[in-house]
Amino acid sequence: MGLGTSGLRGLHASLGTDRLSRRDYCSGTSNLSTMHRYFPVAIAGSLALTFTAVAEARTVYECMRDDVLSLATAPEPGSRCVPKQVNERKAKVANFWGDLGPVRSPHYQRRINGRMVISTRRMPGWTEVESVVSLTPPRDSWAHFGMGAVGKPRLDIFDAQFKATAKKLGVEDAWLRAIAHAESDFDAMAVSPKGAQGVMQLMPQVAREYGVANPFSSAQSIDCGARHIKALIRRYRGDMALVAAAYNAGVGAVDRFGGVPPYAETRAYVEKVRSLYALYRTALDRPRRLRS
Repeated sequence: MGLGTSGLRGLHASLGTDRLSRRDYCSGTSNLSTMHRYFPVAIAGSLALTFTAVAEARTVYECMRDDVLSLATAPEPGSRCVPKQVNERKAKVANFWGDLGPVRSPHYQRRINGRMVISTRRMPGWTEVESVVSLTPPRDSWAHFGMGAVGKPRLDIFDAQFKATAKKLGVEDAWLRAIAHAESDFDAMAVSPKGAQGVMQLMPQVAREYGVANPFSSAQSIDCGARHIKALIRRYRGDMALVAAAYNAGVGAVDRFGGVPPYAETRAYVEKVRSLYALYRTALDRPRRLRS
């Protein structure tokens, strides 16, 4: 059900597969150079990162048809749609539509051009969904909560390897450690229910594509994970929320939803990495301040 024009004010007041190949960001120079043709970014030294709010990376659409307003995650066929940036932190009540919601009328979904689109408008061929507060990831999705919990930074584990890899690839040390902490809690022998392995939780196909002989080798895992992260940073122009989301759920999910996927696992993971990143930046900067 949509909203009549008289309900517009109330709306604002109260209201493929995810597992795309990671070859693009974990197989070396040739694919990265291909990616750079589509995502040109000038980066010098350590890659610049911006960790915007999770919801701020997501665009939805206000669509009008027959004097009825609706919200959708992509332009509705046959409607006049205007893109809107969702900001969940400004929402009075946590909901799928952020500060544009909540919308308590039924929601509907349909796959359009390989992307699952959600709308508040009832249309022929669209299926009603019970809730869009969070969606259940597909069975083959990489989305996961991660094994590590937010806590005191652990700078003593694989310290030399993180420093060397960060310097070699130009990826911030604190970022690498935050991902490793969230993913495996620095357990080199960790295996997740999804089948991810090692410190950086590489999926078996990722390890094969990159030529990792031993995914349980901390050096090989950190190196591949860092290359993956570096390419994601380039792809998403330093938007750390999208980088974390893509590392968690895959670029397919991020691209299909136009931002951080509405999976409880992925959203919790992004927030966890956000917190850990801040802790590691502070912890790694402290020794430099003491030496100065």
